Amino acid sequence: MGLFYKDKPVFGFDIGRSSLKVMQIDTTNNKSHVVGYGTITFDSNAIKQGVVVDHETIVKAAHNLISKELTGQLTTKRVAVSLPNEYSFSRVLTLPKMSNKDLVSAVRSEVDQSIPHSIDELYYDYSIARTLEDGSTEIQVIATPRAIVDSYIGMFDALGLEIALIESNITAMTRIVVHAEAHDVNTLIVDIGSTACDISIYDGSAIRATGTVDCSSERLTQNIADALGLTLQQAHSIKTRYGLEVSKKQDKIVKAAESELNKLISEIRKVMRYFTDRDSTTGPIGQIIILGGGANLPGLASFITNKTRVATRLCAPWNNLSFGKLQPPHELESTLYTTAGGLALVTPEDLAS
Repeated sequence: MGLFYKDKPVFGFDIGRSSLKVMQIDTTNNKSHVVGYGTITFDSNAIKQGVVVDHETIVKAAHNLISKELTGQLTTKRVAVSLPNEYSFSRVLTLPKMSNKDLVSAVRSEVDQSIPHSIDELYYDYSIARTLEDGSTEIQVIATPRAIVDSYIGMFDALGLEIALIESNITAMTRIVVHAEAHDVNTLIVDIGSTACDISIYDGSAIRATGTVDCSSERLTQNIADALGLTLQQAHSIKTRYGLEVSKKQDKIVKAAESELNKLISEIRKVMRYFTDRDSTTGPIGQIIILGGGANLPGLASFITNKTRVATRLCAPWNNLSFGKLQPPHELESTLYTTAGGLALVTPEDLAS
């Protein structure tokens, strides 16, 4: 197609509800550098419940992104793709020592029993997270509806791209956080997106718990607009400038944001309780890291710290990554690329598993 130059490992391709984000990261001598990235929007009606229903719209947007909207370049036709968290099912199973044949049967049985879909309607996969002292094995299982994956395959076939890996947004998001920062404590990660928030707990070896909550930066902006009698553009400007920090409008902003933020805090507490009850031997949550477009709300980290009593901070996703001669994303846009960046950081071991 003339859009790519030569084959190299993979680039990350994040399919959002109304936007595409791509990023390629090359690693040489244990040093990682970004060689290309970009984003483009599309009509949100092209995707319904995670399924690409309007391939023409998405393919056209992807062509425009790769040919016209990139910073840098992409040098491979192989892609690592993310699945929407609300349509992905992730479990950590602890199984006794058994043969590979019995392990396959045990995982299938667990997927069949614990996921609210017929197993014939799902694609599922698993990887070994760790072997415990008693010889039992912890298995990370992920499953997603076949209709979503099949729609992705059709789209990438039309683009002339090869899918090297498909994984959940949460897995990719966690990878870039782990790459950016050292984690010697159990870490709760919150990705605050435009239409939903995704939560995971990482204990240094695997994702132990996940959750998705129906709160969003878009609704937060709408609530502020309604409360202050502003346009959405004006409300967004005030939200990103003042946020929850002290200002003349603080009381009105906090009151307008209250319903969305309370949903987020409730889900954080729920995931923390689940983790503590299920994995009490691994210790408590030691820190909360927030990222995503909605995480740039001034004062949000302090708000979450006060509500949960767990130290919270904004992730710096590009720590340990170089942009070289490329212009990095603007500060307010940088977290938009965390999923694409996490996908781009997949290792040969990830691709082989």
